[in-house]
Amino acid sequence: MLPIEERGNNCAPFTWSLCVGTTLAPKRVEYKKIKIMSKRIQKGETFKANEAISYAEGGVVSKELIHNDSGSITLFSFDEGQGLSEHIAPFDALIQVIDGEMELTVEGTAYDIKAGESFIIPSGARHSVAAHKPFKMLITMIRGNAANRVRFTK
Repeated sequence: MLPIEERGNNCAPFTWSLCVGTTLAPKRVEYKKIKIMSKRIQKGETFKANEAISYAEGGVVSKELIHNDSGSITLFSFDEGQGLSEHIAPFDALIQVIDGEMELTVEGTAYDIKAGESFIIPSGARHSVAAHKPFKMLITMIRGNAANRVRFTK
């Protein structure tokens, strides 16, 4: 699992690169950053999200499609055995699985989400991701102002 809080500048969450993590000790992770050649997605043109990102053996790949002050839309691919450790996002996040199947744990409850299915993670909810087999997802985060942020409670 890739501890999200330890990616730092070595592997930004929204880059055109492959992040491969090797656990050295608890709470310490070493990363290699590998450039991925990819056709850039153009605004105003059709594309197939599932074909716009590739799997990488033993890795997690992210490809940011849109990022601005209002939010972001990012494609991810996770190889089998990869994931993200538990974290909290300050904004709602729409997850759309576009290939394979993922395990999303939100506030201690695990959900198996298959290709063609979606899930909205409420702002402030603790969540983690596990790839028991390879999968791809599209995540849309919409930022709100501080007054609209709420803490998710079950």
